[in-house]
Amino acid sequence: MEFDELLKLIGDDPVFESSLLLAGNINPKIVRLQLTRWVNSRRIYQLRRGLYSIAPPYQKIQPHPFLVANHLQRSSYVSLQSALAFYGLIPENVNITVSVTTGRPERLETPLGIFEFRHIKSNLLFGYQMIDLGGQNALVATPEKALLDLLYLQPGGESPKYLQELRLQNLERLNPGLLMKHSKVFDSPKMSKVAKAISQWMPGETSEYEEL
Repeated sequence: MEFDELLKLIGDDPVFESSLLLAGNINPKIVRLQLTRWVNSRRIYQLRRGLYSIAPPYQKIQPHPFLVANHLQRSSYVSLQSALAFYGLIPENVNITVSVTTGRPERLETPLGIFEFRHIKSNLLFGYQMIDLGGQNALVATPEKALLDLLYLQPGGESPKYLQELRLQNLERLNPGLLMKHSKVFDSPKMSKVAKAISQWMPGETSEYEEL
């Protein structure tokens, strides 16, 4: 296969899998060899085994980090600081795309950025939605679930000190009822208490929060 043929086959897809090139009577060894050559010539990026993207200046669309994260681990969605920054709930610009997954935790450094995956139990894999990212789609936690995921996975996340360090903002974008509903699924008194405390802050009246 020539490189121009690959570009036509990929079209506008931001990322592609090597299995796409194996349709029909194709020798897998030849495909892998050709992919390696294109990677070495910097025409394509290898994101992980079997997953690639077209490199500039040949790419038609720059892959959004959230979409890339979804492809790097299938049973995952973008959450924690990445989702909170996306929704404007924390002021920091997060350089690492963080997701939660029922798979193994890992950190991947790719030509398209750094991606971190935090493990959660299968019963906590909920509270996410498909987001349109300028024509690209990715699974992202709702604002409420992103916050709860962070407080649950962060050691000491329920402490008043950590909540202050987060510098939460735009709390009116949170749904207090949904925050409380989701917190109960964690089956943790600390999670229920911190969700209640945050809900009380939403109207703009700061209430005292004591650590359990």
